[in-house]
Amino acid sequence: MVDQSHPEFKQLLQMSAEVGADPALVQAAGGNTSIKLDDTLWIKASGTWLMHATTRDIMVPVSLTPLLQALQANDPLAERAQSFVQSENNPGGLRPSIETTVHAALSQRVVVHVHCVETIALAVRLDARDALAPLLQNFNWCHVPYARPGLPLSQAIVESLSAANDVNGSGPVDVIVLGNHGLVVAAETVAAARALLADVCRSLRQPLRDCARADTRALQALAADSDYQLPQETETHNTACDEVSLAFAAGGSLYPDHVIFLGEGSVIANPGESANDVLDRQVGDGKPVPESILFPGAGVLMRSGCSDGAEAMARCLADVCGRIPSDTPLNYLTPAQNHELLNWDAEQYRQTLNQ
Repeated sequence: MVDQSHPEFKQLLQMSAEVGADPALVQAAGGNTSIKLDDTLWIKASGTWLMHATTRDIMVPVSLTPLLQALQANDPLAERAQSFVQSENNPGGLRPSIETTVHAALSQRVVVHVHCVETIALAVRLDARDALAPLLQNFNWCHVPYARPGLPLSQAIVESLSAANDVNGSGPVDVIVLGNHGLVVAAETVAAARALLADVCRSLRQPLRDCARADTRALQALAADSDYQLPQETETHNTACDEVSLAFAAGGSLYPDHVIFLGEGSVIANPGESANDVLDRQVGDGKPVPESILFPGAGVLMRSGCSDGAEAMARCLADVCGRIPSDTPLNYLTPAQNHELLNWDAEQYRQTLNQ
């Protein structure tokens, strides 16, 4: 058994908790961290929260060599990675992150994957690569176009790394921007990974637009006798209170976790509609009950009893859209990509852990 008292392992847990507590970097059960010790990859478990790293058991040990062999062979077993878990060292029966193969594919010892809102605001642009280039010119980086999290994303990363390393004479790629998804940094120590993450996020910083305050009195009237209520965080209202952000949200889904926790796209109330009116319209059209409803100029209402993940992603939408300049062409997820996420058993499993 790999000794969990290893100093680097303890540092990983501390860093994970710090990163996971920052909503600008991680929302709900999103993001993951890992460390390779001997031939074991310790990776965050699916559905767990990084912010709980020092108080709960959230790391799963996976045998690295056979997982890499499966990845190279395009073996479907690599997708879930469950077959490679060291069960004797996993008393809680935790399931490895859906992005375990992403961490395994990188040669560096420590890998950190976050859903940094600064990064996503750039990664959802149609011109993402061009927008990123001047900001990351001092880093060994590459851009990977959107691919479904899991094995497809791992394969896309391997291909992109191979191409980037062929033309990169200053060392291996250690910064990866994932299209419509987030950021990955990799290093040989936890301290180096943490420092690199901070440097990259600082370089990608995007200004947040000012917007009008929410009309909570109007929202409470719109929520009367319904199963909807004000969100936990006031920042969530910004999507509906800023015309530019509202237009971006109306265009569709921008990144995977939005689809998983809030559903496809955003539900926007028509003029004069209450929460119950919107609900009746959605159900009448054969669509799912909305987790959140945007009321233009007033703010947002969340379904009572919605998951903490839904609350976090509603806030994330405001944080991302508010950092995208007006009239910026965006790369929305396609209907097929939305469907793929909503019907993927690995994501359905993760969502059940966040009720």
